[in-house]
Amino acid sequence: MIFTLYGDYISHYGNEIWIGSLIRLLEEFGHNDQSVRAAISRMGKQGWVTSSKKGNKSYYSLSKMGVARIEEAAKRIYKLGPEKWDGYWRTLTYTIPEEKRNLRDELRQELVWSGFGMLLNSCWISPNNLEDEVKLLIEKYKIESYVHFFVSEYKGPADNEALVRQCWDIDNINAKYEEFINVYSKKYVVDKNKISNGEMTDAECFVERAKLVHEYRKFLFIDPGLPEELLPSKWLGGHAASLFSDYYKTLAEPANQFFESVFEKDNEMHKKDSEYEVLNHPYMVNNN
Repeated sequence: MIFTLYGDYISHYGNEIWIGSLIRLLEEFGHNDQSVRAAISRMGKQGWVTSSKKGNKSYYSLSKMGVARIEEAAKRIYKLGPEKWDGYWRTLTYTIPEEKRNLRDELRQELVWSGFGMLLNSCWISPNNLEDEVKLLIEKYKIESYVHFFVSEYKGPADNEALVRQCWDIDNINAKYEEFINVYSKKYVVDKNKISNGEMTDAECFVERAKLVHEYRKFLFIDPGLPEELLPSKWLGGHAASLFSDYYKTLAEPANQFFESVFEKDNEMHKKDSEYEVLNHPYMVNNN
């Protein structure tokens, strides 16, 4: 949930927040002071955030690694449709020694997150242009001597669709999208009516928007974001993305108002930065 708040709010308001404001925001979800401090401390140890002291107050900002992860996630979360395919597959192979097993496990998690599918043990593929992501992974884990990366065409004997089904459980992903649509299409109608009738507070809109983003971002871990040419004819990802977009926009203004009422800006410069960033938030731009 802290990642969700950074991606959807804090990164657009100067990327820094006082721990007291973060605690206050997360109280809306039932989290207490101790659990928030423990979570942000873990994120610091894992390298996602950095801390600083200003007087007797502690502030937390996303690290360079955290910013990169949030930006990568945002590109995928706020994308309404699949991209066109260039016809090439990206293939990453690796041979990591057994004594570096933990590194190998971390690399697998990163590959899944980036949208790669496992074709064979230690052989992962994607139809998406992920050259930059692969380069960053190689640099991050210092595995230059263990990996090979190829960009090539698939020549059979099966077809590209069969290759997709071997690497990803497309039917299961589609079923998850169907569940999301069934639940959130009803919630969307109810909340839209409540907001129109003045029956929903800013704080409630803030909570619902954060829950919506938090739930939708789970698809980053299961949906590789395949190009349209490789998707089944009855793919529900586009429908889910449109629903998410409409619901998000409906909650946006009151949710932002609540966040701003809690958020402590460190100085006037942050305030000016935040005004610019909010106006240029992916969904604010689309909404305008």
